Amino acid sequence: MLDLAQEVERSMAKLRVPAPLRSGTLVRLVGLTLETRGIMAPLGACCEVLGQDGHRVEAEVVGFNDKTLYLMPFSDPVGVGPGDTVRVITNSAQIQVGDALLGRVIDGRGQPLDGKPMPDLPDQVNLLGHALNPMERGPIDSVLDVGVKAINSCLTIGRGQRIGLIAGSGVGKSVLLGMLTRFTQADVVVIGLIGERGREVQAFISESLGAEGLAKSVVIAAPANVSPVLRLKATHMTHVIAEYFRDQGKNVLMLCDSLTRVAHAQREIGLAIGEPPTAKGYPPSVFALLPNLIERGGVGRHGFGAITSIYTVLAEGDDASDPIVDIARASLDGQVMLSRRLADQAHYPAIDLNGSISRVMQNLVNPDELRLANKFRRLWSVYEQNADLVQVGAYEKGSNPELDEAIRLREPMVNFLRQDMHLAETYKLSRMQLNHMLT
Repeated sequence: MLDLAQEVERSMAKLRVPAPLRSGTLVRLVGLTLETRGIMAPLGACCEVLGQDGHRVEAEVVGFNDKTLYLMPFSDPVGVGPGDTVRVITNSAQIQVGDALLGRVIDGRGQPLDGKPMPDLPDQVNLLGHALNPMERGPIDSVLDVGVKAINSCLTIGRGQRIGLIAGSGVGKSVLLGMLTRFTQADVVVIGLIGERGREVQAFISESLGAEGLAKSVVIAAPANVSPVLRLKATHMTHVIAEYFRDQGKNVLMLCDSLTRVAHAQREIGLAIGEPPTAKGYPPSVFALLPNLIERGGVGRHGFGAITSIYTVLAEGDDASDPIVDIARASLDGQVMLSRRLADQAHYPAIDLNGSISRVMQNLVNPDELRLANKFRRLWSVYEQNADLVQVGAYEKGSNPELDEAIRLREPMVNFLRQDMHLAETYKLSRMQLNHMLT
């Protein structure tokens, strides 16, 4: 009987799954990645490299090949070397969330950047969030007042819509983003400053938000000088914090500046672990990541809460066919194009109606309001198409009645679209002014 019991025990031991190895050895540093062996950890796990002199560097698992794990450090890996010990800290990316985040500025790891103590956060959620069943999503059926006259009147957006601000550098994206932050009617504002200049973080908070705006906001900052993996973590954190407040039934405005820098961070990671470059050097993982991020916004389950998402997209070299611009336009519910030509004329915000669209506007406004908005856009477009003829005096009045009206209304239209960055224009007032101009 004893021999039989021992035989059963030996058989069961062969069937048992060995416990995951919790520590390994650093074997190589290649570009941005550390390579380690002798450790088992899933993608997204957080590890710690222990240097022989006591130096510690945290890193995330970003890939693997057979028994080799690829880690990307959160900070400069100076001080680590071959043979250093690598141990697993956590197997999955979890973050702490709570109402105490309001009014705070944090980094991609949830650590305070504002010099205040760590907030008391009672809830823990997965950094990658959770996908909603598309059949359970509520409809976008209520107007969101963003306080910007050109958008309220001609590009009306709804609560839960996803919009892109698309432009080249230096045409006023950040200023317009600040206006939307201050003027939009929202319960909570979640702002992700991803991959931008470090000086803009403090400037955005002090000049664009102000003390009143910051009180109902959460700012997640990961400037260009931090690790690409931290920039991606900050992006996911921006979305999951917005989801947390949405699931409380709140109307959330989420701003991400910028989607292009998020794509750059994923490109750095993908190329570092051996992904092949495709369009403009972007690996396939970039084109899988961006739609997944964008889909995390929108109206909540059965209309409970909403995330209105606004992403800035950098059209590099003013190239509107840039692959990131293309995928943003295909995935978002509309875009606001900013024109360098208008910016050069000191026309701010430099919104180009010819390239801008709100794909749900027809579901939000009544037929008369839609007709007036379309008339305004048509008159603006007709003048833009014939501007050279008009300016050199080659156009003969009476040849085109629609162009005659566009010429007559040109100055009022330009004045209507211009707006002081410190002055909000309500949705109701914007519609009244448009109606007065065109009727």
